[in-house]
Amino acid sequence: MQPVLVIDVGGTHVKVLASGEQEPRRLDSGPKLQAAAMAKAVLELVSDWTWDFVSIGVPAPVHGGRIVAEPVNLGSGWVGFDYTAAFGKPTRVVNDAAMQALGSYENGKMLFLGLGTGLGSALVADGYVQPMELAHLPFRKKTFEDYVGERALEKRGKKRWRRDVLDVVSALSAALEPDYVVLGGGNAKLLEELPDGVLLGDNANAFAGGFRVWDDEAPARIAA
Repeated sequence: MQPVLVIDVGGTHVKVLASGEQEPRRLDSGPKLQAAAMAKAVLELVSDWTWDFVSIGVPAPVHGGRIVAEPVNLGSGWVGFDYTAAFGKPTRVVNDAAMQALGSYENGKMLFLGLGTGLGSALVADGYVQPMELAHLPFRKKTFEDYVGERALEKRGKKRWRRDVLDVVSALSAALEPDYVVLGGGNAKLLEELPDGVLLGDNANAFAGGFRVWDDEAPARIAA
């Protein structure tokens, strides 16, 4: 397979890795980061790397390879931006949770939940990764993200946050009936004991998923 540059855009950092490279690089993200600024900064960051294809995971709804709504936790300008022109190589844009789910998947029906600045979600079944937008659905008195996102962790503390994460996992598992659940994202490492059928993912799986985006023999592919 040709070398791929994977860009994992998060609410706090943008992390990048190319095929054949050993150490990811990163730059700061945040609520003011726009697509054009991200592309420019990444190109400067990896100017000494080579690649032929690009995969970009973005925390926003993506349909048919196009971002259809601006990311909640980033700046504007993501919808309609020409990513292929910006990077000068064939580029595929996917939902960031879907990309990490693709890298985490082994078999069966898997629910992926990304615990980071917000809440990412994707379901993998029948060989396809289906991105979902569960974060802002009603849960208790607020939304799922209000209980398990970064702001909830800071406001409510680790103990209550851990309990709420397990409650959210239980609620979504009951609704979607997966064979197993993978918890990824930057805050998943803060969890302690996990119930049966719930696995701790690895942030490196986002890169694995980005490489798999261009791999026709991957165990699953992202639904159009």
